[in-house]
Amino acid sequence: MSCDLKLTKLAECAGCGAKVGAGVLSRLLTGLPSHTDDRLLVGYDTSDDASVYQISDELALVQTIDFFPPIVDDPYTFGQIAAANALSDVYAMGGIPRLALNVLCVSPQMTDEAVREMLRGGYDKVYEAGAIITGGHSIQDREPKYGLSVTGFVHPSRILRNDLARVGDVLILTKPLGVGVVTTAHKAGLADEALYRQAVMQMTELNKTARDIMVSFDVKSCTDVTGFGLLGHTLEMMRGGSAAAVLESRSVPMLAGTVELASMGLLPEGMYRNRRFAEGETRVENGVSRAVIDILYDPQTSGGLLIAVNWKDAIPLLEQLQDHLPCAEIIGHIIPKFGDSSILVV
Repeated sequence: MSCDLKLTKLAECAGCGAKVGAGVLSRLLTGLPSHTDDRLLVGYDTSDDASVYQISDELALVQTIDFFPPIVDDPYTFGQIAAANALSDVYAMGGIPRLALNVLCVSPQMTDEAVREMLRGGYDKVYEAGAIITGGHSIQDREPKYGLSVTGFVHPSRILRNDLARVGDVLILTKPLGVGVVTTAHKAGLADEALYRQAVMQMTELNKTARDIMVSFDVKSCTDVTGFGLLGHTLEMMRGGSAAAVLESRSVPMLAGTVELASMGLLPEGMYRNRRFAEGETRVENGVSRAVIDILYDPQTSGGLLIAVNWKDAIPLLEQLQDHLPCAEIIGHIIPKFGDSSILVV
Protein backbone atom coordinates (compact mmCIF):
# COMPACT_ATOMS: atom_id res chain seq x y z
CA MET A 1 0.00 0.00 0.00
CA SER A 2 1.27 3.47 -0.82
CA CYS A 3 0.54 5.90 1.99
CA ASP A 4 1.86 9.41 2.63
CA LEU A 5 1.31 9.02 6.36
CA LYS A 6 4.43 7.96 8.27
CA LEU A 7 3.14 5.87 11.15
CA THR A 8 6.45 5.97 13.01
CA LYS A 9 6.23 9.78 13.14
CA LEU A 10 3.14 9.41 15.32
CA ALA A 11 4.89 7.31 17.98
CA GLU A 12 7.51 8.24 20.57
CA CYS A 13 8.75 4.64 20.86
CA ALA A 14 8.74 1.84 18.30
CA GLY A 15 7.62 -1.78 18.54
CA CYS A 16 8.77 -3.82 21.54
CA GLY A 17 11.20 -1.02 22.37
CA ALA A 18 8.17 0.69 23.94
CA LYS A 19 7.93 -1.95 26.67
CA VAL A 20 8.24 -0.86 30.27
CA GLY A 21 11.71 -1.91 31.43
CA ALA A 22 11.90 -5.30 33.12
CA GLY A 23 13.31 -3.84 36.33
CA VAL A 24 10.60 -1.17 36.49
CA LEU A 25 7.90 -3.74 35.72
CA SER A 26 9.10 -6.00 38.54
CA ARG A 27 8.95 -3.07 40.95
CA LEU A 28 5.45 -2.12 39.84
CA LEU A 29 4.14 -5.66 40.36
CA THR A 30 5.66 -6.04 43.82
CA GLY A 31 3.02 -6.26 46.54
CA LEU A 32 0.03 -6.73 44.26
CA PRO A 33 -2.44 -9.36 45.50
CA SER A 34 -1.90 -12.79 43.98
CA HIS A 35 -4.52 -15.53 44.08
CA THR A 36 -3.82 -19.18 43.48
CA ASP A 37 -5.74 -21.83 41.59
CA ASP A 38 -4.72 -25.46 41.35
CA ARG A 39 -5.40 -25.37 37.60
CA LEU A 40 -3.17 -22.34 36.98
CA LEU A 41 -0.01 -24.02 35.69
CA VAL A 42 1.90 -20.87 34.71
CA GLY A 43 1.20 -17.37 36.07
CA TYR A 44 3.10 -14.09 36.05
CA ASP A 45 5.39 -14.97 38.96
CA THR A 46 8.12 -16.30 36.63
CA SER A 47 7.76 -13.52 34.00
CA ASP A 48 6.86 -16.19 31.46
CA ASP A 49 5.58 -15.50 27.96
CA ALA A 50 1.95 -16.43 28.62
CA SER A 51 -0.31 -17.83 31.31
CA VAL A 52 -1.42 -21.46 31.15
CA TYR A 53 -4.60 -22.87 32.70
CA GLN A 54 -5.42 -26.57 32.77
CA ILE A 55 -8.79 -27.50 31.26
CA SER A 56 -8.46 -31.28 31.47
CA ASP A 57 -5.83 -34.00 31.74
CA GLU A 58 -5.21 -33.62 28.02
CA LEU A 59 -5.71 -29.90 27.43
CA ALA A 60 -4.44 -26.60 28.80
CA LEU A 61 -5.31 -23.09 27.65
CA VAL A 62 -2.50 -20.65 26.80
CA GLN A 63 -3.35 -16.95 26.96
CA THR A 64 -1.35 -13.82 26.19
CA ILE A 65 -1.68 -10.22 25.04
CA ASP A 66 0.81 -8.00 23.23
CA PHE A 67 0.52 -4.65 21.44
CA PHE A 68 2.77 -1.69 20.67
CA PRO A 69 3.25 1.49 18.57
CA PRO A 70 4.38 1.29 14.93
CA ILE A 71 7.92 0.19 14.12
CA VAL A 72 7.40 0.62 10.35
CA ASP A 73 5.48 3.17 8.32
CA ASP A 74 3.42 0.85 6.11
CA PRO A 75 0.15 0.02 7.94
CA TYR A 76 -0.26 -3.46 6.44
CA THR A 77 3.30 -4.46 7.34
CA PHE A 78 2.89 -3.03 10.84
CA GLY A 79 -0.23 -5.15 11.30
CA GLN A 80 1.69 -8.26 10.24
CA ILE A 81 4.56 -7.55 12.62
CA ALA A 82 2.32 -6.83 15.59
CA ALA A 83 0.34 -10.02 15.01
CA ALA A 84 3.44 -12.19 14.54
CA ASN A 85 4.87 -10.78 17.75
CA ALA A 86 1.73 -11.53 19.78
CA LEU A 87 1.39 -15.05 18.38
CA SER A 88 5.01 -15.74 19.30
CA ASP A 89 4.21 -15.91 23.03
CA VAL A 90 2.01 -18.96 22.45
CA TYR A 91 4.65 -20.64 20.30
CA ALA A 92 7.27 -20.02 23.00
CA MET A 93 5.12 -21.97 25.47
CA GLY A 94 4.96 -24.89 23.02
CA GLY A 95 1.32 -24.08 22.22
CA ILE A 96 -0.77 -23.72 19.09
CA PRO A 97 -2.73 -20.44 18.69
CA ARG A 98 -6.41 -20.80 17.82
CA LEU A 99 -8.28 -17.55 18.64
CA ALA A 100 -7.26 -13.90 18.66
CA LEU A 101 -8.84 -10.56 19.57
CA ASN A 102 -7.69 -7.23 18.12
CA VAL A 103 -6.30 -4.58 20.49
CA LEU A 104 -6.41 -1.32 18.55
CA CYS A 105 -5.62 2.32 19.36
CA VAL A 106 -6.56 4.63 16.49
CA SER A 107 -4.84 7.97 16.03
CA PRO A 108 -7.05 10.78 14.64
CA GLN A 109 -4.31 11.38 12.08
CA MET A 110 -4.83 7.95 10.52
CA THR A 111 -7.10 7.55 7.53
CA ASP A 112 -9.76 4.85 7.44
CA GLU A 113 -7.76 3.15 4.71
CA ALA A 114 -4.64 3.05 6.91
CA VAL A 115 -6.58 1.52 9.82
CA ARG A 116 -8.13 -1.11 7.56
CA GLU A 117 -4.73 -1.99 6.11
CA MET A 118 -3.26 -2.37 9.59
CA LEU A 119 -6.09 -4.71 10.57
CA ARG A 120 -5.78 -6.61 7.28
CA GLY A 121 -2.09 -7.23 8.00
CA GLY A 122 -3.02 -8.68 11.39
CA TYR A 123 -5.83 -10.80 9.95
CA ASP A 124 -3.59 -12.25 7.24
CA LYS A 125 -0.84 -13.18 9.70
CA VAL A 126 -3.29 -14.76 12.15
CA TYR A 127 -4.82 -16.84 9.37
CA GLU A 128 -1.32 -17.89 8.29
CA ALA A 129 -0.86 -19.19 11.84
CA GLY A 130 -4.02 -21.29 11.54
CA ALA A 131 -5.95 -19.14 14.02
CA ILE A 132 -8.92 -16.79 13.60
CA ILE A 133 -9.69 -13.28 14.80
CA THR A 134 -13.09 -13.21 16.49
CA GLY A 135 -13.42 -9.57 17.61
CA GLY A 136 -11.50 -7.11 19.74
CA HIS A 137 -11.53 -3.68 21.30
CA SER A 138 -10.60 -0.25 19.93
CA ILE A 139 -10.10 3.21 21.42
CA GLN A 140 -8.97 6.63 20.23
CA ASP A 141 -5.38 7.51 21.12
CA ARG A 142 -2.86 10.14 20.12
CA GLU A 143 -0.46 7.33 19.17
CA PRO A 144 -1.54 4.39 17.00
CA LYS A 145 -1.04 1.00 18.61
CA TYR A 146 -1.99 -2.48 17.53
CA GLY A 147 -1.68 -6.04 18.75
CA LEU A 148 -3.62 -9.10 19.81
CA SER A 149 -4.90 -11.05 22.73
CA VAL A 150 -4.23 -14.65 21.72
CA THR A 151 -5.64 -17.91 23.03
CA GLY A 152 -3.93 -21.19 22.24
CA PHE A 153 -3.77 -24.75 23.51
CA VAL A 154 -1.08 -27.15 24.69
CA HIS A 155 -0.95 -30.53 26.39
CA PRO A 156 -0.33 -29.96 30.13
CA SER A 157 2.74 -32.21 30.07
CA ARG A 158 4.25 -30.43 27.05
CA ILE A 159 4.32 -26.87 28.37
CA LEU A 160 7.62 -25.08 27.72
CA ARG A 161 8.36 -22.66 30.55
CA ASN A 162 11.06 -20.01 30.57
CA ASP A 163 12.58 -21.17 33.87
CA LEU A 164 13.28 -24.88 33.36
CA ALA A 165 16.66 -24.82 31.61
CA ARG A 166 18.89 -27.63 32.89
CA VAL A 167 22.64 -27.69 33.46
CA GLY A 168 24.11 -29.16 30.28
CA ASP A 169 21.35 -27.81 28.02
CA VAL A 170 22.41 -26.10 24.80
CA LEU A 171 20.96 -22.71 23.80
CA ILE A 172 19.71 -22.17 20.25
CA LEU A 173 18.49 -18.84 18.82
CA THR A 174 16.28 -18.95 15.72
CA LYS A 175 16.44 -15.35 14.41
CA PRO A 176 19.32 -12.85 14.15
CA LEU A 177 19.54 -9.89 16.53
CA GLY A 178 19.77 -6.22 15.59
CA VAL A 179 16.22 -5.18 14.69
CA GLY A 180 16.18 -2.29 17.18
CA VAL A 181 19.52 -0.97 15.94
CA VAL A 182 18.52 -1.23 12.27
CA THR A 183 15.16 0.51 12.70
CA THR A 184 16.80 3.25 14.76
CA ALA A 185 19.40 3.77 12.05
CA HIS A 186 16.69 3.79 9.40
CA LYS A 187 14.88 6.62 11.16
CA ALA A 188 18.14 8.57 11.04
CA GLY A 189 18.54 7.80 7.34
CA LEU A 190 21.71 5.80 7.98
CA ALA A 191 20.61 2.21 7.40
CA ASP A 192 21.24 0.42 4.13
CA GLU A 193 17.88 -0.12 2.44
CA ALA A 194 18.51 -3.82 1.80
CA LEU A 195 19.40 -4.34 5.47
CA TYR A 196 16.27 -2.51 6.56
CA ARG A 197 14.08 -4.64 4.27
CA GLN A 198 15.69 -7.77 5.70
CA ALA A 199 14.92 -6.62 9.25
CA VAL A 200 11.31 -5.87 8.33
CA MET A 201 10.83 -9.22 6.60
CA GLN A 202 12.29 -11.00 9.64
CA MET A 203 9.80 -9.23 11.95
CA THR A 204 6.86 -10.45 9.86
CA GLU A 205 7.95 -14.10 10.08
CA LEU A 206 6.04 -16.37 12.44
CA ASN A 207 7.84 -18.57 14.95
CA LYS A 208 5.47 -21.37 13.99
CA THR A 209 8.06 -23.43 12.11
CA ALA A 210 10.55 -23.20 14.98
CA ARG A 211 7.84 -24.27 17.43
CA ASP A 212 6.68 -27.18 15.29
CA ILE A 213 10.23 -28.52 14.99
CA MET A 214 11.41 -28.04 18.58
CA VAL A 215 8.48 -29.85 20.25
CA SER A 216 9.75 -33.12 18.76
CA PHE A 217 12.97 -32.84 20.79
CA ASP A 218 13.96 -32.87 24.46
CA VAL A 219 13.16 -29.21 25.10
CA LYS A 220 11.85 -28.15 28.51
CA SER A 221 12.51 -24.41 28.44
CA CYS A 222 11.97 -21.72 25.81
CA THR A 223 11.24 -18.02 25.51
CA ASP A 224 10.94 -15.57 22.65
CA VAL A 225 13.47 -12.75 22.46
CA THR A 226 11.59 -9.46 22.28
CA GLY A 227 11.67 -6.14 24.12
CA PHE A 228 14.10 -7.07 26.91
CA GLY A 229 16.78 -8.14 24.41
CA LEU A 230 18.72 -11.40 24.39
CA LEU A 231 20.45 -10.70 27.71
CA GLY A 232 17.27 -9.57 29.44
CA HIS A 233 15.29 -12.62 28.38
CA THR A 234 18.20 -14.94 29.14
CA LEU A 235 18.40 -13.46 32.63
CA GLU A 236 14.69 -14.16 33.14
CA MET A 237 15.35 -17.78 32.18
CA MET A 238 18.13 -18.05 34.76
CA ARG A 239 16.65 -16.14 37.69
CA GLY A 240 15.47 -18.16 40.66
CA GLY A 241 17.42 -21.25 39.64
CA SER A 242 20.81 -22.78 40.27
CA ALA A 243 22.03 -22.45 36.69
CA ALA A 244 23.77 -19.81 34.59
CA ALA A 245 24.03 -19.22 30.85
CA VAL A 246 27.27 -18.99 28.88
CA LEU A 247 26.69 -17.02 25.67
CA GLU A 248 29.27 -17.27 22.90
CA SER A 249 29.17 -13.80 21.35
CA ARG A 250 30.83 -14.87 18.08
CA SER A 251 28.11 -17.46 17.52
CA VAL A 252 25.13 -15.17 18.10
CA PRO A 253 23.47 -14.44 14.72
CA MET A 254 23.21 -10.72 13.98
CA LEU A 255 21.86 -8.86 10.99
CA ALA A 256 24.76 -7.92 8.73
CA GLY A 257 25.99 -4.39 9.39
CA THR A 258 24.42 -3.98 12.84
CA VAL A 259 27.76 -4.03 14.69
CA GLU A 260 28.93 -1.08 12.59
CA LEU A 261 25.68 0.79 13.23
CA ALA A 262 25.89 0.10 16.97
CA SER A 263 29.50 1.34 16.95
CA MET A 264 28.17 4.64 15.57
CA GLY A 265 25.85 4.99 18.57
CA LEU A 266 22.66 4.24 16.64
CA LEU A 267 20.96 2.55 19.58
CA PRO A 268 17.30 2.52 20.68
CA GLU A 269 16.32 3.86 24.09
CA GLY A 270 15.16 0.40 25.12
CA MET A 271 18.74 -0.88 24.89
CA TYR A 272 19.73 1.33 27.83
CA ARG A 273 16.78 0.10 29.91
CA ASN A 274 17.74 -3.49 29.18
CA ARG A 275 21.34 -2.80 30.16
CA ARG A 276 20.26 -1.36 33.52
CA PHE A 277 18.13 -4.46 34.14
CA ALA A 278 20.62 -7.18 33.26
CA GLU A 279 24.18 -5.89 33.54
CA GLY A 280 24.38 -6.43 37.32
CA GLU A 281 24.11 -10.19 36.80
CA THR A 282 26.05 -10.35 33.53
CA ARG A 283 29.81 -10.89 33.31
CA VAL A 284 31.56 -10.04 30.05
CA GLU A 285 35.00 -11.41 29.22
CA ASN A 286 37.68 -9.14 27.84
CA GLY A 287 37.69 -9.03 24.07
CA VAL A 288 33.93 -8.72 23.55
CA SER A 289 33.33 -5.29 22.03
CA ARG A 290 30.93 -2.73 23.46
CA ALA A 291 29.01 -2.70 20.15
CA VAL A 292 28.40 -6.45 20.32
CA ILE A 293 27.21 -6.19 23.94
CA ASP A 294 24.89 -3.34 22.93
CA ILE A 295 23.31 -5.63 20.34
CA LEU A 296 22.85 -8.37 22.96
CA TYR A 297 20.84 -5.78 24.94
CA ASP A 298 19.03 -4.50 21.82
CA PRO A 299 15.22 -4.78 22.13
CA GLN A 300 13.85 -7.09 19.45
CA THR A 301 10.41 -6.85 17.90
CA SER A 302 8.95 -10.20 16.83
CA GLY A 303 12.30 -11.83 17.60
CA GLY A 304 13.22 -15.48 17.47
CA LEU A 305 12.87 -18.29 19.97
CA LEU A 306 15.60 -18.95 22.52
CA ILE A 307 15.51 -22.71 23.06
CA ALA A 308 17.22 -24.68 25.83
CA VAL A 309 17.57 -28.25 24.53
CA ASN A 310 19.21 -31.37 25.94
CA TRP A 311 22.78 -31.51 24.58
CA LYS A 312 22.14 -34.90 22.97
CA ASP A 313 19.38 -33.36 20.82
CA ALA A 314 21.13 -30.06 20.08
CA ILE A 315 22.73 -30.91 16.72
CA PRO A 316 19.71 -32.82 15.30
CA LEU A 317 17.43 -29.97 16.35
CA LEU A 318 19.74 -27.34 14.86
CA GLU A 319 19.98 -29.23 11.57
CA GLN A 320 16.21 -29.48 11.25
CA LEU A 321 15.79 -25.80 12.15
CA GLN A 322 18.41 -24.72 9.61
CA ASP A 323 16.62 -26.63 6.85
CA HIS A 324 13.86 -24.01 7.21
CA LEU A 325 15.52 -21.22 9.22
CA PRO A 326 19.10 -20.85 7.96
CA CYS A 327 20.00 -18.20 10.55
CA ALA A 328 19.34 -20.48 13.54
CA GLU A 329 22.51 -21.06 15.57
CA ILE A 330 23.78 -22.65 18.76
CA ILE A 331 24.78 -19.63 20.88
CA GLY A 332 25.67 -21.08 24.28
CA HIS A 333 25.00 -23.57 27.01
CA ILE A 334 23.87 -23.87 30.63
CA ILE A 335 26.29 -24.39 33.51
CA PRO A 336 25.98 -24.44 37.33
CA LYS A 337 25.55 -20.93 38.73
CA PHE A 338 28.77 -19.17 39.71
CA GLY A 339 28.93 -16.32 42.24
CA ASP A 340 26.42 -13.52 41.73
CA SER A 341 26.39 -13.81 37.93
CA SER A 342 23.65 -15.50 35.92
CA ILE A 343 25.17 -14.87 32.47
CA LEU A 344 28.70 -15.08 31.15
CA VAL A 345 29.38 -13.56 27.73
CA VAL A 346 32.54 -14.88 26.09
